[in-house]
Amino acid sequence: MKPVLHVGIDVGSTTVKIVALSPRLKLLFGRYERHMSDIRHASLALLKELAGKFSEYRITASISGSGGLGLSHWMELPFCQEILAETKAIDTFHPETDVIIELGGEDEKITYLQNGVDQRMNGACAGGTGAFIDRMAALLSTDARGLNVLAEKSGQIYPIASRCGVFAKTDIQALLNEGASHEDIARSIFQSVVNQTISGLTCGRPIRGKVAFLGGPLTFLSALRKQFRETLRLTDKNMIVPKHGELYVAIGAAISSMHDKPLNPARWLEKIIEKETVLSERTKTIPPLFDTKKDYEVFKARHNRFHTPRKNIKEASGPCWLGIDAGSTTIKAVLTDKDNRILYEYYAENQGTPLESAQRMILDLYSKLPAGAYICAAGTTGYGEDLIREALKADTGEVETIAHYRGALHFLPEVTTILDIGGQDMKCCRIKDGAVDNILLNESCSSGCGSFLDTFAQSLGMDIHSFSQMALAAKHPADLGSRCTVFMNSRVREAQKNGIDVADIAAGLCYSVIKNALYKVIRLRRASDLGEHIVVQGGTFYNDAVLRAFEKLLGQDVIRPDVAGLMGAYGMALISRSRFPETHRSSLIHCKELAALSFKKEMKRCPGCENHCLITLTTFSDNRTFISGNRCEKGASLILTGKNVPHSGYPNIYRWKQEHLFGQRSLSASEAVRGTVGIPLTMNMYEDFPYWHAFFTKLGYRVITSSSQIRHIPTAAMETIPSYSECYPVKLAHAHIYDLCRKKPDMIWYPSVDRGPDEGGDHSYHCPMVTSYPETIQANMEEILTESDVRFMHPFIPLHSPRALRKVLRNIFCPLGISAADIATAQNAGETATRNYRNALRKETERILKEIEKNKWIGIVLAGRPYHADPAVHHGIPDLINRLGMAVLSEDGIAMISKKENPSLRVLNQWSWHSRLYKAADYVSRHPQLELVELNSFGCGLDAIVTDQVQEILGSHHRLYTSLKIDQSLNLGATRIRLRSLKAAIKERFSTTQETSSAVYPKAPFTKEMKKAFTILVPEMSPLHFPLIQDAARSIGYNIKMLVPGKADIDTGLACVNNDACYPAIITIGTLIRALLSGKYDLSKTAVMLSQTGGPCRASNYIALLHKALNESGLSKIPVISLNTHGLEPQSGFTLNLALASRLIKAVIYGDALQQCLYRTRPYEKALGSAESLYKKWQKICSASLLRNDSFYHFKSNIARMIRAFDLLPLQDIKRKPRIGIVGEIYVKFSPLASNDIVRAVEANGGEAETSGILDFFLYGLMDSHFQRKHMDGSFTKELKDTFSRYLLEWYRKPLEEALKKSVRFHEVTPITKMAKRASQFLSLGHRAGEGWFLTADMIDLLYHECRGIICLQPFGCLPNHITGEGMIHKLRKAYPEAVFLSLDCDAGTSEVNQTNRLKLMMNSLTEPRREPHYISFMKNQMTAKKGLTE
Repeated sequence: MKPVLHVGIDVGSTTVKIVALSPRLKLLFGRYERHMSDIRHASLALLKELAGKFSEYRITASISGSGGLGLSHWMELPFCQEILAETKAIDTFHPETDVIIELGGEDEKITYLQNGVDQRMNGACAGGTGAFIDRMAALLSTDARGLNVLAEKSGQIYPIASRCGVFAKTDIQALLNEGASHEDIARSIFQSVVNQTISGLTCGRPIRGKVAFLGGPLTFLSALRKQFRETLRLTDKNMIVPKHGELYVAIGAAISSMHDKPLNPARWLEKIIEKETVLSERTKTIPPLFDTKKDYEVFKARHNRFHTPRKNIKEASGPCWLGIDAGSTTIKAVLTDKDNRILYEYYAENQGTPLESAQRMILDLYSKLPAGAYICAAGTTGYGEDLIREALKADTGEVETIAHYRGALHFLPEVTTILDIGGQDMKCCRIKDGAVDNILLNESCSSGCGSFLDTFAQSLGMDIHSFSQMALAAKHPADLGSRCTVFMNSRVREAQKNGIDVADIAAGLCYSVIKNALYKVIRLRRASDLGEHIVVQGGTFYNDAVLRAFEKLLGQDVIRPDVAGLMGAYGMALISRSRFPETHRSSLIHCKELAALSFKKEMKRCPGCENHCLITLTTFSDNRTFISGNRCEKGASLILTGKNVPHSGYPNIYRWKQEHLFGQRSLSASEAVRGTVGIPLTMNMYEDFPYWHAFFTKLGYRVITSSSQIRHIPTAAMETIPSYSECYPVKLAHAHIYDLCRKKPDMIWYPSVDRGPDEGGDHSYHCPMVTSYPETIQANMEEILTESDVRFMHPFIPLHSPRALRKVLRNIFCPLGISAADIATAQNAGETATRNYRNALRKETERILKEIEKNKWIGIVLAGRPYHADPAVHHGIPDLINRLGMAVLSEDGIAMISKKENPSLRVLNQWSWHSRLYKAADYVSRHPQLELVELNSFGCGLDAIVTDQVQEILGSHHRLYTSLKIDQSLNLGATRIRLRSLKAAIKERFSTTQETSSAVYPKAPFTKEMKKAFTILVPEMSPLHFPLIQDAARSIGYNIKMLVPGKADIDTGLACVNNDACYPAIITIGTLIRALLSGKYDLSKTAVMLSQTGGPCRASNYIALLHKALNESGLSKIPVISLNTHGLEPQSGFTLNLALASRLIKAVIYGDALQQCLYRTRPYEKALGSAESLYKKWQKICSASLLRNDSFYHFKSNIARMIRAFDLLPLQDIKRKPRIGIVGEIYVKFSPLASNDIVRAVEANGGEAETSGILDFFLYGLMDSHFQRKHMDGSFTKELKDTFSRYLLEWYRKPLEEALKKSVRFHEVTPITKMAKRASQFLSLGHRAGEGWFLTADMIDLLYHECRGIICLQPFGCLPNHITGEGMIHKLRKAYPEAVFLSLDCDAGTSEVNQTNRLKLMMNSLTEPRREPHYISFMKNQMTAKKGLTE
């Protein structure tokens, strides 16, 4: 018999790895090849090589890897999840390993092997992986190995975004243009990979012990391993770098196949080659760019008409004007004559050396310029405007947005919109009445710009022209989403897995770039908003595929000038001509002088102030110097003269805040009779610090603070961050607590404050992160706090209710030996300090306003939240504004002096700090010398609601809205362009007059008379519950029509809702708008309905997002009904009375019962489809009962009979499958579309899904008033009302509870009070945003019911889930070490491949033998044998 080889195939996102092991596990064959997005052919080629080399052998084989699942089906081979595979290999060859770190092309993974196997991998974001390294290397004109060589010679590390590869790319391009060495940038790239891996995956569990490094990047790149070693402080003894570490997943897959039946490789290969490749139905496609070649010819002919007049430079004479556009990745130049004809044009990549590129360009121009022609004036624009202007001695400069505008205006005087997509940036300029009406730029993220397409083309080994031609010919372009280019990479991987042709991927990416421009930058709602005359510019639009995608998505033709990529330079040449007469002679550097010009660059940190700017000093050979990178004047003075000069003479309220917030004197050690208290300078402390400093000082404590100089998060603190998508200010809180622990105060005071000052809004809630993050700190930094022996105090307190606060403070501090009288005195001191600070802020704001008005300055209201005053968060933007010649104010000060209480708003005014924003925007819109710039932290979920509203307030008065999205690092070059664009647009606006109008938000009524005649459309959330809810409402006379959401609704939602909004909002509103526009309904007799929670979660504002979408879709006459219990958005024709409520409760309980029955039985049914059939049968029975409004007796009988029917359903006699509990945000938890049908996915992977019912969510909401009354400032009346309502709901659920007690198959429902009691052992019951404490309680309850796996679902950027979902997993892991937790983000850009891969990892973790003996079951004594234990 032929000998057997064990073959493992690892298909990654960028490479294929194949190994063959001998029976004794010796490596006989190993290959590591890039598949260039053609997985099947690359895999077959290597397998053929293997079969040819070992033709006399039989094989066993298994497939692994992120792209291997589809291949395993095609090849009919078993699939071994990649983390499981690498763990098998490590256990076999390096059993001493404690932690595995593996980096692949698009994946990063950490596996902890001690104290139970704990396996982690990245979600949809591919930042910080091998593909990221490839893309960053391309920016340095090298490959990954070249990057490694460079990094080994480095002497300095620069901060590069670790959260996101797209942000990192922007940072790197800025460093290149500033002159940072390639060596230092290379090492900085590797450090950002390390930071991304640690912050994204450790999530509260530190890396300790012996660490094995696997995967291609960590095997081949020694400099990357070195950065891991330095960051983790590993010794040589603790570094395990296996030979062939790049092949370990394939080796593990081979080991997993050892006991499979051998097969003949030749016959097997022959069989799979004969298979026909079929396009996966799960891959969504979009229409081709062109249906026929003729269509493309017509397209080219149309765009070839738009030519700019030219003249041969040899014939030039007299004055000429030169425009230079020094972009982020390119250098462009245009020379024009007095007739504005182009004499000379230049376009080239700058290769990260903008000065040298400009020198080459000028030398080339001088070599061609005839003697009779001279340069009258030269102007510069673009990222490198100031540097190039200084180096070349150009005459003038202008911000690039205005240069592009002038170019387009000359080309097409009636232009209405200019869209420019460059290498790293994207700009949209809207023109109204001949003046700039609005300027929109992509945020600090360069997502969806041209360089992404260039990089992807390079990864396929082709240039952008070939890539474009391939896309033009695509027949079935893949729909790759629009969210972010890094997330698009995951969608590309999914398309590769499904065998999608490279051409279809290329076309899909062209569509995605334009979708990003339309939905993210322009936020387009209607094509008509752009006007009839649209000009596109930028080098990206030279790509016919991108241009055609724009026209297809827009639904109208646009104009692409033949100088689209040169429009900035052309516009600059026109501006130069307008500023200098023909008689002027340019100061541009002469040819001989230019040839002799050399320079050197030095980068250093400015010590002048807390900004610590990274300054670049450029010294030219003629002794001129140029300094860039400084936010204020101090840097230039210190470096050039050694003298420290004052900050700008322009007022800056942010500097004033820094001095007055934290300038109080603390007690000395001898004066502090009660010890020391540490206060972290983070989040709400940027408003509340004066109160707590005065309070503790009065009590006799010495107040110490965390450092105000914290810029970066230490590794030990980084490892405790539970979620990678949290905003940066929140992540910094970990660093501040870590810093305080090192100072060892007696206690750290960081209370949870869920309300801010009453600003006159509907509510005064804080953001959920501000409210609850102290609890996340406690749950994830417990080890650090324990090691430091520091008491961490984080109670929920009603800070802005003095009477209730006094009671809470007494309960906290009286046990410490402090009298009630002393506490009262200290509280009075705190209130006085707060009052004094606010009065001082008001006076300083009034003083600055008077100065602005007196000197006719421009004042910028830099609006955000109090913590944006932290220099580490705002990155010196206030100083940059001063440097641009403008004064700086803040929203809180302006809100104080606003005489108008609150402007007319579309949104529910639910958050205290954001209420100030609305007031400030309204005040600014009426003040001729003020403008508003909003600071928006990346990952802030609330800003999707707030930014649109602020923009509407300003837009109603034709004022410009500028938003600066900030994160851990910031490209100040892009920020400077945005601010200069704003300043230039202000000048344009002053030259024209426009009528103003108040923002009006019409809301159509739904009257009692409409009840019978109108159809009410409701988007479905749960297919099990909502058909029943529909019939419950119909039984009382409302003609409800449930709409089942589909994929097309997501696209509609993305087009009509801010894309940073909650995913459920995008789906539900998209569903409603698409239905209304479908033509199926009589719009004169149609209304829509959405639920409204009324709490601090942004779900309270879905209604506001719906109103906006309806208005912008021309559907403002459609009545909107809000389903809520708070009296919000009242409509006379709809009342949630007792009759309707009782029927809805019955419907929900029916749905909960059906859900429990179906999920318990479907994975075990003997006859395929029998459980589904029985569920549908009982859904019909229950619906009919609801329509008839049967009695409670019938309701009780139906429940009992339903449970009995499912008890009797024949099931397979097999062992109970792994039980997976599903928790999370309510919509994504119950919606198959939002969760990529997670329940079916669990069942398809061999598990049994279980989830709590909808009624539990309502019961949780009714529990809050008890906590509010007992611990905060809640009322007894509210508690009494909610308690009665809770008892009523529980009474209705009694029949289900009784039926479950008698069941032999289903476990009982846990009372909400018991769930609350269990949860209170882990967190406070004060969490009430979104699912609040119930989310943690739900996980605990499912663990009690023998679920060993927990999937936590959340919309991307869901703030409450950061706290009580992901934020509590670390603490739950410690309590339930046998459990496996999986956190999944749900989003329009979520990759099903990534979700499937991570789900398989979870299932394998639950079914594979453990490295160590099982723990005693942590639920063993909780359930009776018949209720929940395995059968």
